[in-house]
Amino acid sequence: MRTQKLWDGTLSPDEFCIAAKALCEKWKHIDSTLPQWNWVPRKGRLNGATCNVEGYLSLENVYRTGPDEDHVSELRLSEEEESTDSATLVLSPKQEKYGYNYHIVYSFSYRVPVLYFRGYQYDGQLLTFEEIQNDLPDSSTSLLKESKWTFMTQEEHPFLCCPWFTLHPCGTSDWMKLLFGGNQQLDCKLVHYLPAWLSVVSQAVGLRVPLSLYNGSSIDSKLDGSSYQA
Repeated sequence: MRTQKLWDGTLSPDEFCIAAKALCEKWKHIDSTLPQWNWVPRKGRLNGATCNVEGYLSLENVYRTGPDEDHVSELRLSEEEESTDSATLVLSPKQEKYGYNYHIVYSFSYRVPVLYFRGYQYDGQLLTFEEIQNDLPDSSTSLLKESKWTFMTQEEHPFLCCPWFTLHPCGTSDWMKLLFGGNQQLDCKLVHYLPAWLSVVSQAVGLRVPLSLYNGSSIDSKLDGSSYQA
């Protein structure tokens, strides 16, 4: 754990693991009925080297209304459906909902978390880039037109080895440093790092984050109205 060096907005692999565990615990404490962030243990090789972070965070089966609707909602199972495995729950075409999976993976190149995501229709067919664009907030759509290849791209998932969409991590350390204040030590921030980071990147992809996730931290006012900038 760092104790002397002033913080530059990045995380070490060990710090990412600590922050990931803190996010899972806080998210569950806020509302256990929501789809949950879970740590997925997975050994892998990144950039030809054995990965020291043996896993990633996963939020599965978050359902959104189709592009004709104007809101986003998490799927909550009724009492009758609670015994059904949410991963095998089939939605009818009339519901016109898209499902999304979100993963948070540690980047060894940038030393920050990176958001990977993909969407799928009720029948399991993956959404195209154009369909995902229809689900994005207006601010993200504008950024895509201005800087498509430095904002959102499709690349191979580091652990699953298949194409996922991702938000480019360049600039992440800079705005995280600004959120917390670069003249402070990191130790006291670990529990707040991922909630703060997620509250910004979630706006870029239209994922709802409970406000209480980061309530009580010293950066509440800075998070209000924050936008993702690659």
